Amino acid sequence: MTPEEAVEETLCPIARALSVACDRGTLLIMRELSMGSHRFDDLQAQTGLSPTLLSARLKRLEETGIIERRIYSSKPQRYEYHATDKGMDLDAVLVMLRAWGMKWTPYEEGQGPAVDLKDRETGQNVNHDTPITAGFRLGDCDAAISPEFANERALRRVKFQQGRRTKPS
Repeated sequence: MTPEEAVEETLCPIARALSVACDRGTLLIMRELSMGSHRFDDLQAQTGLSPTLLSARLKRLEETGIIERRIYSSKPQRYEYHATDKGMDLDAVLVMLRAWGMKWTPYEEGQGPAVDLKDRETGQNVNHDTPITAGFRLGDCDAAISPEFANERALRRVKFQQGRRTKPS
């Protein structure tokens, strides 16, 4: 039995959840899906994962029912990736990690959060001190990406595209 299989068989819900959904790559993939990135190249550019690691993470997330593939091109066959209801239930985890990061990894003077979130129902900003319930969904928020984070993401995409063009065939 592998260590991962042993963890999946434990009664501890924290260990079980961690074995399925909580490594850096997986959480970054889920962040990207919530931000509207659904194609492999976009996911790779924004997460920085190698194609092999990204493929493995996507396959595992699909096998566990956290994401689903949807075909967007038949020739060549290409897929987009979307969070399922099970996957969207990780939104609360992502926002709680965001809150922890906002509180304990402070911004430099003059910087703000990468993304401002506002709960559509209450009109309140979602900040480091906002109570998050298990049913929280990012889809229930309006999100405004900061110009600095938009620029960071654009630069990441350009570097990714440049790296693909400079690799030998």
